[in-house]
Amino acid sequence: MVNLSAARYGKDNIRVYKVYRNKEAGTQEVVEMTVGVLLLGDIETSYTQADNSVVVATDTMKNTVYVLAKQHPVSPPELFGSIVASHFVDTYKHIHSAQVKIIVHKWTRMTVEGKPHPHSFFRDGADTRNVEAVATEGKGVDVHSAIAGLLVLKSTGSAFHGFIRDEYATLPEVSDRILSTEVDCGWAWETFPTLKDVEAAVPKFDDAWNSARQITIETFAKDESASVQNTMYKMCEQILSVVPLVKAVDYSLPNKHYFEIDLSWHKGLKNTGKDAEVYAPQSDPNGLIQCTVSR
Repeated sequence: MVNLSAARYGKDNIRVYKVYRNKEAGTQEVVEMTVGVLLLGDIETSYTQADNSVVVATDTMKNTVYVLAKQHPVSPPELFGSIVASHFVDTYKHIHSAQVKIIVHKWTRMTVEGKPHPHSFFRDGADTRNVEAVATEGKGVDVHSAIAGLLVLKSTGSAFHGFIRDEYATLPEVSDRILSTEVDCGWAWETFPTLKDVEAAVPKFDDAWNSARQITIETFAKDESASVQNTMYKMCEQILSVVPLVKAVDYSLPNKHYFEIDLSWHKGLKNTGKDAEVYAPQSDPNGLIQCTVSR
């Protein structure tokens, strides 16, 4: 005897671009996103009995995202994700939960001849603003915001020593090293009872994202890091202190290693320790440090 223990389905990689035209100012704003939708509910028979009468077609989900993007603001993404998720739960009574994931791709306004250009933009980094909004019948809307893919490096101001040494340990202890990582930082908001509560919080979403990004960058740069673990904990503490509606902060920081190259084989050339200037960037294996700090 078997049973369907879990099921959900949806539309992924929905590409959306929206332009806001300010005719009075003669300027335009643009937003580009990748959206994913997953639905959960009374859909078992579509799997077990080939009953498509309970299926909202994934093409319908795609169309819905486009229509809602026309009818509503897409910024901040926390609001738009909540609008889309709530739509599916409110519209289809057999759908009890909807998960919407949004990746916002950067377009930064160009400066031309010393002035902001009214309608030209460039992508000035691979980092993205990410959101996951989950609307659940009878519960409300849960929102998780994030910074993803923010690549940072500092050439000094980081150490790592005092760790366990045994017969397996070969890593030398260092008081000064290069520290580089690709930041994934997220924060979970207190549950919003209704979509109207999400709408009321709109000004807080951009403020929180800007604060989290600034805290991450400034702490990374200024902290005399004893370890990635300790530095990321300090970041979490600060974000929780400035964003009261956030209940937890999480970080995932992979180490991007840079190894000294021993060049003594070439005429005794010194390039290790205090004489190190040329390094070999490494791709893998790499350390991966993660944490969640909650109230």
